[in-house]
Formats: sequence, C-alpha cells, structure tokens
Amino acid sequence: MVLTDVAVRKARPSAKAYKLGDSLGLFLLVQPSGGRLWRMKYRVDGREKKLGLGTYPEIGLAEARRRRDAAREALAQGKDPSREKQREKARKKLGAENTFASIAAEFCEKRKRDGSRAWARATAKRCEYLLSVLNSSIGNLPIADIEPADILTAVRRIESKGKLESAKRTLQLAGSVFRYAVATARLKSDPTRDLRGALMNPTVTHYGAVLDPVEAGELLRAIDGYEGQPITKLAMRLAPHVFVRPGELRHAEWSEIDFEGALWTIPASKTKMRKDHLVPLSRQALAILEEAYRLTGPDGYVFPSVRTRRRPMSDNTINAGLRRLGYTTDEMTAHGFRAMASTLLNESGKWNPDAIERALAHGDSDKVRAAYHRGAHWKERVKMMQWWSDYLDKLCEGAEVVPIKAAKR
Repeated sequence: MVLTDVAVRKARPSAKAYKLGDSLGLFLLVQPSGGRLWRMKYRVDGREKKLGLGTYPEIGLAEARRRRDAAREALAQGKDPSREKQREKARKKLGAENTFASIAAEFCEKRKRDGSRAWARATAKRCEYLLSVLNSSIGNLPIADIEPADILTAVRRIESKGKLESAKRTLQLAGSVFRYAVATARLKSDPTRDLRGALMNPTVTHYGAVLDPVEAGELLRAIDGYEGQPITKLAMRLAPHVFVRPGELRHAEWSEIDFEGALWTIPASKTKMRKDHLVPLSRQALAILEEAYRLTGPDGYVFPSVRTRRRPMSDNTINAGLRRLGYTTDEMTAHGFRAMASTLLNESGKWNPDAIERALAHGDSDKVRAAYHRGAHWKERVKMMQWWSDYLDKLCEGAEVVPIKAAKR
C-alpha cells in the first residue's frame, strides 16, 4: 500500500525506529527522536543499498517520489545513485573552494615563479592589484558559475571611471585566470572569449621624450640645476647614461654594481624580458654612482625612498622631478630617456642597430640569434656606452653639435 500525505503527517515516533513503505523502494524512516527521513532501497550488482532523499517536512511526499524516480533513471543508465550523490557533493565543495579570487591568487603565484616567463615584481604588483578590483563583484563566486555578463559588468565599472587601459588589461588578466582554470581541469571553457570588442579601445599614447640634440642638452643642464632631493637628482643624472627601464633604475641595489668591472648586472627577476641584463658603466655613470654610494651605500637600494631605505624610491619620483623642472608629460618622462638614447644612437650611424637593441634590453624571438648578438656586440656596447656619455657631456656643455641628419627641405 502506497503512502498518503495524511499518513506521513500523522507518523509519530516510538521507542524503536520503524519504516513506512511507499512504492518502488521508497520508504519513510521514523526515528525515536521524531526525525522523519526519506530513504530508497535499491540493488547494485546484487547488493542492497540505501539512498537518502531528504527529511520530512522539508521534502514532501511528491518531491521524495520525484527524487526516487531520478535515482531509478540513473540506475537504468548503469549509475549508482549513492556514488553520484557523493560525486555531486564533492563537486559542489570543490566549486565553493574554487572561487575566482582563490584561483586568481594561485595563478599570480604561478606567474611569479614561472621560470623565464616569471613576472617582474612591478608587473606582479600591478596584475595582482587589477585582479583584486574584481573581488567585490566576482571574487567570491565559484569560477564555474561565472557568466560572461558577470565579467563584463565588473570591468565596465572600471571603464565607466575613464580608466580604459586598466579595464582592457583587467579583462585580459581575467581571461588568463579562466584559461588557467581550464588548464587545471576546474573549468570547461573561458567565458571571456566572447567579450572581445565589448570595451572601448584606449587612445594609444607614446611616452614624452626629448629627441633633439640641442633640447637634450637643455634637459641635462636643467637636471644639473635641480634643487630637490639629492637622491632624486642623482637618479635623474644617471638615467640618460644607462637608459634602462624606470623600474630597473628604481630597484637597483648596490650588490648589482661592480665598480671595478664597470658593470651593472640587473637580475632576470627585475627585467621585462626575464633575462639578466648587463649594463656597461661609463666613467660618467660610475662617478654618479660613487656620489650615490656616499649617501646610500654600501647595502640596499641605490635610490631608496626618502621615507625608508627598505623600499626603492616611488615610481613617480623621477617624473615628478621632471615636472618640477618644467617638463610636461608630453615633453619628457622617465621612460623618455630610453627613446632619447635609441633615437640619437641610431641617428649617429656609428653603432650596429643590434648593439643598440641589446643595450635597450629589447627581446629577440629567435633564441639562437639573441644568444649570438649578446656575445657578438658586447665589446661594441662597452665602447658605445662610453661614447654616449661623452656625447651627453658635450650636449650638456652646450658645445656646437653637428646635426646627425640633414634637415628636411
């Protein structure tokens, strides 16, 4: 005889647990404590097993029968309902643990230790910050539950503030996190793949740079007259002689400087290309470093923060110094010293373009070719760096400079 809603409702506990049978293996287990549990008997490979289907009154008779029928359908497909239930429970637990924020953190840790592809510290800091901006919207969601619309809403909040480049970069980073989840078998596909073209493209701007020899001389004289912090002045004086990336200059440490060998070795962990970068030091560069050594040596950062020697100077310090000298962002930036060196060295016609590229630490996709040029142009680079510093001195002195290129008519 099948159960009725009335019979289930009137079931009362007794000294021992007892069962009220329904049909097709479904029954209600009434416990002495008063609990009423839905159970289903079934057989797999000749063995009797039981499956929990919920508690009454949370699960009524009709819902218990629906769950029984679903379990019987699984049995018909050769599946064990109890095992499938355990798997679903495990999947839900895994999904709750695999939130976007947790996988993003795992991805960032991987990229910071990713061999030759490892992020530099500045890159890691920037990427971790951009991904953290998404935490308030999708950070706590299981990564498998995140839809394209969720991501688009999150990055458009950044875009609405006028930060177009940040919005675009954040979307790219989110895509990297999703693809990492796919690669580690926690997601089936990357939901950002359908969002290409959804954001506004930022206007491409170039770093302000002084590229004219005469104007370069004016800039160098202005730096020599700088009346701000001495360490800032020394950093600005050194920047044109070594023309490394601003982050590499800020993070320079005394342990990397070889005064006797006239060499600065920037470790791979600090370079954009994830390779050691060797910088030959001219007599002028060494003299500036010796001045700095008397202020901040012999340990730690060459150009520390004014607040604490445990941190390098701010990434805006040199740019702020240039603004104080009257140069706008469009006219000159810390990164502009690289463009100035690249332009004037190439226009001189004295140096192999590959030697200039190596000095700028630009990457070469051909590893064999890159290894060859690193060795083949080292002596030329040493000579070039001394010639460049001598040339900067002439510009600074205001000596008559013969135009490198004929003027256009």
